[in-house]
Amino acid sequence: MQKQWGRQGLPHYHLKYPILSYSKIHCMRIAIVKLSALGDIVHAMVVLQFIKKNHPNAIIDWIVEKSFKEILANNPDINQIYTVSIKKAKQQKSFKLLFKEFKKLRKLQRYDIVIDAQGLVKSAIVSRLIPSDVTFGFDKDSLRESFAAKFYTHTCKIDYSENIIKRNAFVMASALNFNILNDDILNKKSFLYSSCKSKFSELSKDKPNILLIPGASFESKIYPVEKYAELTKQLDANFIVLWGNESEKKMASQIQKLSPIIKITNKLTLDELKSFIAQADLVIGGDTGPTHMAWALNISSITLFGSTPGYRNTFATDINQIIESDSQVNPYKINKNDFSIKEIRVGDIVKIAQELLTNKK
Repeated sequence: MQKQWGRQGLPHYHLKYPILSYSKIHCMRIAIVKLSALGDIVHAMVVLQFIKKNHPNAIIDWIVEKSFKEILANNPDINQIYTVSIKKAKQQKSFKLLFKEFKKLRKLQRYDIVIDAQGLVKSAIVSRLIPSDVTFGFDKDSLRESFAAKFYTHTCKIDYSENIIKRNAFVMASALNFNILNDDILNKKSFLYSSCKSKFSELSKDKPNILLIPGASFESKIYPVEKYAELTKQLDANFIVLWGNESEKKMASQIQKLSPIIKITNKLTLDELKSFIAQADLVIGGDTGPTHMAWALNISSITLFGSTPGYRNTFATDINQIIESDSQVNPYKINKNDFSIKEIRVGDIVKIAQELLTNKK
């Protein structure tokens, strides 16, 4: 069985084992395991709309780390969200808490299929513990942690270096016996939903609202505060900096000190963050969750890449652009000492931003 992406000669991939046959009438029970992190969860959520299109009667539940539950909340294609605290158990080195979390999984109702869209040993164990007829994931040659494949009853094969959104789509579509084309993803519906009714005072009615995302999960993914400040001086817009922890708040303050025209938000919940980004005109930031949320919400964005691979970690569209440094990135082994993101020119960001804002009018 082969899958093909789009119409432009993108690679074909095959399933290692025969795929399963499901009726569209059958009320299939599906559990998706994608535990973390924010951007990775967002990149997997896009597939929900295609599952429901092909299996409209399916019941879809999602298993996620407790701290990320809110990003999934209010999505009409998800029936139940179940949380685990495996990261907390690891941080506390608590086997008691870990056993408690595993025991909780064993008590879930039985599923027709559990799909591990993460492909790590921990997510594979979680997937296998959930009662099911089938546990589906990537084969050993498609994973960085190849041992994870031993926990699946069925697997599919796709290069680990392939675009992460295509990998998510491939593993889930393969498991459920349908196709997702490149054009399907390009024409996706927005899929993040907020219950937040707040009117954010930082937003302007007169100028385009540009959100800056200075933080990231590690230092070499962070664009310099000096260059963010310079950017705000070259575009006529209302600039707002978002932050999620004290380190990022400090960066926001540094940008504001260099460019007093910018505004800084209060700390936002994930529900508020969804609503805020949905009201923006443009989001600019590194390879991090809030920047990827703009893509999910069909909001214009510019994602900056240095030590991580832009071709793999996002999905470029007419309104979602990327700028990569000149580094040759190995997706199997990220070099966290590669600070080439600092070499990205402010002028290059300005040029793309102007084009995106002009096309939006």
